[in-house]
Amino acid sequence: EGFATATRAAAAGGVTTIVDMPLNSIPPTTTPAALGVKRSTAEGSCHVDVGFWGGAVPDNLGRLRELHDAGTFGFKGFLCPSGVDEFPALDLEQLRAAMAEIAALDGLLLVHAELPGPIEEAAAVLGDADPNAYRTYLSSRPAEAEERAIAEVVAGAAETGCRVHVLHVASADALGPMAGAPDGTITAETCPHYLTFGSEAIRDGHTQFKCAPPIREEDNRERLWDSLREGRLDIVVTDHSPSTPELKTGSFLDAWGGISSLQLGLRATWTEARARGFGLEDLARWMSQGPARIAGLRTKGAIAEGMDADLVLFDPERSTVCEPDELHFRHPFTPYAGRRLDGWVEATYVRGMRVYGDGGFLDTPAGRLLERGRA
Repeated sequence: EGFATATRAAAAGGVTTIVDMPLNSIPPTTTPAALGVKRSTAEGSCHVDVGFWGGAVPDNLGRLRELHDAGTFGFKGFLCPSGVDEFPALDLEQLRAAMAEIAALDGLLLVHAELPGPIEEAAAVLGDADPNAYRTYLSSRPAEAEERAIAEVVAGAAETGCRVHVLHVASADALGPMAGAPDGTITAETCPHYLTFGSEAIRDGHTQFKCAPPIREEDNRERLWDSLREGRLDIVVTDHSPSTPELKTGSFLDAWGGISSLQLGLRATWTEARARGFGLEDLARWMSQGPARIAGLRTKGAIAEGMDADLVLFDPERSTVCEPDELHFRHPFTPYAGRRLDGWVEATYVRGMRVYGDGGFLDTPAGRLLERGRA
């Protein structure tokens, strides 16, 4: 993706702050030196403010304090293969070790919560199922993988006291184990694509819809909305996962798993939210106040004296069709293409400066690189 294109897309989509994930970059952000490479790459090219998550992988366990002290906002770990060799998953013993280490730092662990066991079992019985059919991919990553992973995370949080944020929840059933979590230890998010699409409408071969965990059935989508209403899901985050169009070719079993939506998340979520009776105050809680609180962005997420003047001028009534040539992320290949979305970002302000408006950007990128504790 690159920081210049990502942050242009963010500004055009009403996003004032990004916290960058530690993988899908070489080197991955698993050491202070790698963080330094990423920061130097981003310096001077960001149109919005940018912070960084660190990575928790088998090779850096026992040394997570180094990344913590370098200013990362927390640590991301996978419980199943991440899709890239340079960012391996944690097994359950390593997960407990990471949680104990992070708890001692009063840090935050972000978890991609799918266990490999149910995925491997599902793959073993696919047989000659059509790899171009979306139902084949959906069957290959069952909801049980999410449910069992979250149960392990809850048990680990109870044992270690670690604060954990569960990323991109796709299965409403997976939220069940969270009911037994100790107070204040577990938060969870879902994503605009899980709130917008149902698997029944995804046509075979349309790999722009592939992500992990997968988009599930329409009934599940409505139960995710119920979970937001009930407060069992805390926030809505884009999980922007870009790739070249070439990596999205082939079957559902071979194509890159990830959805590009950084510029579209606000509008996509508003489109579905307003249809269910939610208001802009709900959107602000899910996509601004909540993320700032969970990430520890102490001067963001509220319009109040002493806070950063991060503001979005948003027209909730305007409705337009998503056209790929209007998108600013590097590869405008998205399942939202051709879909009518409600709302329109007229202008975006970061710390009082208008970084986007009238379809244009500040000539000199004004975004800052953020560090935990000083953000």
